[in-house]
Amino acid sequence: MGVKVGVLALQGDVAEHIAAFREALADRSGSSVAAVRRAEDLAGLDALAIPGGESTTISRLIGKNGLYEPLSEFEGGVFATCAGMVLISDRVDDPRVRPLSRIPMHVARNAFGRQVDSREAMLEVAGLAEPFRAIFIRAPVATDVGPGVEVLARIPEGIVAVRSGRHMAFAFHPELGGDLRLHRMFLEGLGV
Repeated sequence: MGVKVGVLALQGDVAEHIAAFREALADRSGSSVAAVRRAEDLAGLDALAIPGGESTTISRLIGKNGLYEPLSEFEGGVFATCAGMVLISDRVDDPRVRPLSRIPMHVARNAFGRQVDSREAMLEVAGLAEPFRAIFIRAPVATDVGPGVEVLARIPEGIVAVRSGRHMAFAFHPELGGDLRLHRMFLEGLGV
């Protein structure tokens, strides 16, 4: 059975997410990946990726495009990376960001500091047999999580990967680097 994945296409690394999900779904006939810019684009989707980018800008564009309620009520799974992790949380350390409250966690924006403090790390992730090369770019971290949230990975700065039901959030960019294990883990968790 095919899986329909949307990628929130307001700002950020949209093309990279589309390419990664297309590759992850290549062996599932009837699957599709499409850009989401309007509320009606969410109809019929099994999952949505919220990409990295600038969380205050994406938050503002979500409001401007009338997407806050539709995204907050979206019934499919959400795959959120970097700025997406900020947006999917229920508490953020920046009043300019209106979180979508999909995963009960507190997120600190730009926990790594400036762009020059960005880095890569080999990361142990629960559910993966081998470490994952994580690319952190001005990354956030979760400082605490609520009930029912499974911590998949952490580093000294904080929690960098979580799962809550059908949703997954990452402080890093799994869509970069060609390793699709986290995309496949997410797709398997959709139950479709």
